[in-house]
Amino acid sequence: METNQVQQGQIMDDEIDLLELWNILWKGKWVIVLITAVFAVGSVAYALWLPDIYRTEVLLSPTDEEGSSGGGLAAGLGQLGGLASLAGVNLGGSSGVSQKDRALAIMQSRFFIKDFFDKYDLVVPFMGVKPGEASGAVVIDPELYDATNQQWVREVSPPRQAAPSDEEVYEAFSELMSVEEDETTGLITIAIEWYDPNQIRNWAGWLIDDLNNYMRGDALLESQDAIEYLTEQLAKTSLVEMRSVFFNLIEEQTQRVMLADVREEYAFEILDPAVIPEIKSAPGRALICILGTLLGGMLAVLFVLLSHYVSKGKEESA
Repeated sequence: METNQVQQGQIMDDEIDLLELWNILWKGKWVIVLITAVFAVGSVAYALWLPDIYRTEVLLSPTDEEGSSGGGLAAGLGQLGGLASLAGVNLGGSSGVSQKDRALAIMQSRFFIKDFFDKYDLVVPFMGVKPGEASGAVVIDPELYDATNQQWVREVSPPRQAAPSDEEVYEAFSELMSVEEDETTGLITIAIEWYDPNQIRNWAGWLIDDLNNYMRGDALLESQDAIEYLTEQLAKTSLVEMRSVFFNLIEEQTQRVMLADVREEYAFEILDPAVIPEIKSAPGRALICILGTLLGGMLAVLFVLLSHYVSKGKEESA
């Protein structure tokens, strides 16, 4: 009997608390409406102020999934093992880094990005611009770069300087570029996001072309050096088994040179080239407005409740 009375008392207290809470919020409804409206207008203004950002992607297929950076040379030399040691020939070690992993590491390296920006003279078009009035357009920002005198005038805090350093350019560009690999198919997606859809299409295409050219040139140089080295080692040994292996390795490296000469897409085959995006990828203005309005409403409710209980506490203590 007593338990039922206690439970009924708790229910009545809960109802009174909810009713009191409703009355407090109802009394402060105009404050809630005002604060929520301010946040709603502010979020809309902020969303409209944000520039449109576009995203372009290029889909790549690695041309050599299993080959190491040394091609068949490293594997072939590794097979010689103790035979080479008996002959007094030092063949060196082999590398387990695949051509795909090596190429991706090079593409995201500081030296490659620096050479890329220097080759196409991209520092000013990238670091010295601001979004234009039209969506997808950029213009030189006079607060960053003086186009008349061709000098940087931006104000930055030390250790940064007016003229962007190679490290600053690298960090800024790395934030725009992403590399994703499909674990199932092994295909690579390179994506670049920025204000100008025309520029990013060009950048993505140039980046892959330069990477393939770099890897092809590196492979040519490596194979030519390997052929020279193998020819020298061939002259130093009279063992029939080793001479046969050296001849096979020289043949493999010669084939690699021929392949590099004729294959333009040496490291990555472009399955789906970058295109000029027509639809922006960011910002999500509707989501920003919704979240801003909800945040304003919650803060408004919290403000009304805190104000009420603070005032009530002061009255009780007086």
